[in-house]
Amino acid sequence: MKRTALMGAVLAIAMAASAQSNNQQSQTQPGAAQPGAAQPGATQPGATGAPAKHPPQAKTQPEFDAYNKAIGLNDPAAMEAAANDFATKFPDSELRKPLYLTNLRLYQSTNPDKTIEIGRKVLALDPDDPEALVTVASVLAERTRDTDIDKDQRLDEAMKMAKRATETINTDSDIPAGTPQDKADAYKALVVSNAYSIMGTLSYDKGDYASAETQLRKSIDAYPPQPDPVAVLRLALTLDKQNRYPEALDIAGQAAQIAPASTQVGELARKECDRLSQLSGKPKPASCNAGAAAGAPPK
Repeated sequence: MKRTALMGAVLAIAMAASAQSNNQQSQTQPGAAQPGAAQPGATQPGATGAPAKHPPQAKTQPEFDAYNKAIGLNDPAAMEAAANDFATKFPDSELRKPLYLTNLRLYQSTNPDKTIEIGRKVLALDPDDPEALVTVASVLAERTRDTDIDKDQRLDEAMKMAKRATETINTDSDIPAGTPQDKADAYKALVVSNAYSIMGTLSYDKGDYASAETQLRKSIDAYPPQPDPVAVLRLALTLDKQNRYPEALDIAGQAAQIAPASTQVGELARKECDRLSQLSGKPKPASCNAGAAAGAPPK
């Protein structure tokens, strides 16, 4: 969940900066675009040449004031209560989705059940929102157990959500106008990377190692500045399952290189290095003992 939270944080920082620059104008014009929203007809950052979605707008000053009050809360439970109250008072408001999406980001690092609940509220308003799709899919994939009666249903839903996020990332991302291009690109890349990581994990768990390999490589390639150690390690395990031990050893070494030695991922990567070294008859690469040093993403 840490990396899923990161993608929301990237956009939240950009939204906060954009909101600062637009707040004064929006407060004096109740019908104007909200802080961080793009003007109608503008080009959405990160989606070159594509028309932007209609930016969320308040119809009245009371609606805008209520939104500002709710969006400023830092406690997830308090924001949830305020968001529900807002949705009751303004049932047709375009600001319900950004309010619930912000609430989702507050919950996703601390409360998996609430993350799913609020994520579904976002998806009820916009079934194609890529961040909500990936966030809910991530929790479903991580929290579903073999003993769950609805295991297959939950995992199938997670796979479909993750796949849908890769299809809607350029059309349904609510990236505010004025967001720096690098921030917009980083946000989209993280969403796509997480989506493919989820799909790769689910394919691995099903024993479909060929599909898992393809999806995990796409996950790593989607965001090369910060490859996910979990996805890199899982790629090594996927190659291990296909008896491709020398290649798997190199990838396991890269996982060990980017994962701190004190973490579970780092420890597992080093154990996998030992195993693959024995199976392949090759000495362990130096990266297997590199600790937390930054490493290049595997290709």
